[in-house]
Amino acid sequence: MTRGICRCCLRHFVFGPYKKRTVTSGGYDPHPPESHQNRATDSSMVKTQPFQDLQVPVPGFGAMGLSMAYGPTDDTESHKTLQKAIDIGCTFWDTAVLYGAGHNESLIGDFFKKTGTRDKVFIASKCGFDCLNGQDPMTAMSNVTNKPEHIRAYIEGTKNRLGSYPDLYYLHRIDPNTPIGESVATLDELRKAGKTKYIGLSECGVETLRKACSVAKIDALQIEYSPWETTYEENGLIAAAKELGVAVVAYSPLGRGILSGSIKSLDDLGETDFRRMLPRWSPVNFPNNMRIVDEFRALAEKKGTTPSQLALAWLIAQGAIPIPGTRSGTRLEENFKGGDVDLSEEELKELRALIEKAKPVGERYMDGPLQQLDQ
Repeated sequence: MTRGICRCCLRHFVFGPYKKRTVTSGGYDPHPPESHQNRATDSSMVKTQPFQDLQVPVPGFGAMGLSMAYGPTDDTESHKTLQKAIDIGCTFWDTAVLYGAGHNESLIGDFFKKTGTRDKVFIASKCGFDCLNGQDPMTAMSNVTNKPEHIRAYIEGTKNRLGSYPDLYYLHRIDPNTPIGESVATLDELRKAGKTKYIGLSECGVETLRKACSVAKIDALQIEYSPWETTYEENGLIAAAKELGVAVVAYSPLGRGILSGSIKSLDDLGETDFRRMLPRWSPVNFPNNMRIVDEFRALAEKKGTTPSQLALAWLIAQGAIPIPGTRSGTRLEENFKGGDVDLSEEELKELRALIEKAKPVGERYMDGPLQQLDQ
């Protein structure tokens, strides 16, 4: 983790190792034409985390909620949120083919086209769910296909929607019917062709990660990871990733919002909010799972920070790159300030004790998506 990167130096520091891409591939331009002085006037500092040959600003931003899962969306408001992210220096973004069945990638692509800001953002996307045939994305979560011909088609669709190839491309889930070696070799083929610079896996098991790394360099592992969800610490996946030089990207770093402290009861969720389908959010389990929230809030107040910032600071201290999602510019700014929170060894011990004591009750996914997890 690197502290104290001036915003006006951030793009050069973070993106300096990049070689300039062709117009076709898009991505960052590490040498924009404007002068150093004109790039920014904000002298505040941005915390970064290592990602292979880069340093990326943390926390990042998970864009899923701009297209699905949490009720009705508004593209105009979503564009305002994306602009806010750029304004504050939150430029490590995550999307996927699945999110809104292509809508999320298109939303971001339209934003880049309107604002000319593609070169300012590290954009990751994910493929594997067969969701572009009119099937509801939530239903598509039980249909994974990572055959080579599908991966090649997926990334071209991603490029068309984003307006450029992604900087990082993941397999969203592991296809049990396709050898992982075939899928990873195809991702590596895309990397060598300049269609992505980095490749990754999402929600894979330890054995799968090791097999994948024996075929090609895996740059990133995306997993659900938060003070509320530490399964991958316990089963050795995070340790294996560190051993293999794979960056850990943490989705749902606020426990799908429970650690934000803004949800007091299930009545706070909209009727179409997908969390209502999750076992941990059932009427039986939710009251038990609220135990961690009150104690977490107390620790945050003691620290002089918000519960969200405390959770994100904890993940950053573990070496992860958290990608919290939100539709609110205000909440986005609050989350990004989690990178400013330093935790002492004593505070980390106190947090660990709470995490060990307040384990969540219930599975984190419903049956279909749960069966897609390669554990």
